[in-house]
Amino acid sequence: MNETASTALAPDQGEPNPRGQTAPAPLLAAQDVDKSFFDSGRQISVLKALDLEVAHRERIAIVGHSGVGKSTLLHILGSLEVPTAGKVFFEGQDLFALSAQALAQFRNQQLGFVFQFHYLLADFTALENVAMPARIGRLAESRARELALAGLKLVGLHDKSHRRPSELSGGEQQLVAVARAIVLRPKLVLADEPTGNLDAQTAEEVNRLLVRLNVELGITMVVATHNERLARHMTRILRLRDGRLYDENRP
Repeated sequence: MNETASTALAPDQGEPNPRGQTAPAPLLAAQDVDKSFFDSGRQISVLKALDLEVAHRERIAIVGHSGVGKSTLLHILGSLEVPTAGKVFFEGQDLFALSAQALAQFRNQQLGFVFQFHYLLADFTALENVAMPARIGRLAESRARELALAGLKLVGLHDKSHRRPSELSGGEQQLVAVARAIVLRPKLVLADEPTGNLDAQTAEEVNRLLVRLNVELGITMVVATHNERLARHMTRILRLRDGRLYDENRP
């Protein structure tokens, strides 16, 4: 299978279609993104002039060997980590040109993040964990609880809303983490190996849930994964290799 490097137009430009109309700007775009680290005085380049466009409501899988930089890329796309060079745009806005306060607001309102480990707060119930983004966003307590319960219903755990993480299975804890990520109905969810710690049956349940959230709620999904079954659920598969992305769906 031949692979073609993924490219990105400037986010304020559209690509004319055959009728001369302009295609919608991407939801998310990365341009010429580099990321380097220094180890014992030696520079290690992880991402190299990487380009990416993600359309509204798209489902993308980013695959590649361990250590290739998938997590680093997701952290940069979610503004959790600053690239060495290059830019990331969300709906045309240069994320790293925003103030710290504006970036925090972006992450709270527009972005959901699902990690390999659930990172639930042990002393809080499932409902309280899911409500946390709403509380951080300073919504009224009653509204935060309402949204949290709706999120738990979406993942099938509304009957366990008052249990703490220690009273839930590993799969249930990850489902609570997914509910937390989508509680404010963000436009984008970034998921980093969301099924990496799950058994095959539970992983498949999470796979189907992510697809359903994309189809029913219109949430755009970018998922870094080793799970081939999960990757096949996505509408586009990109392979991260030698610091760049290659589209496996292109001839």
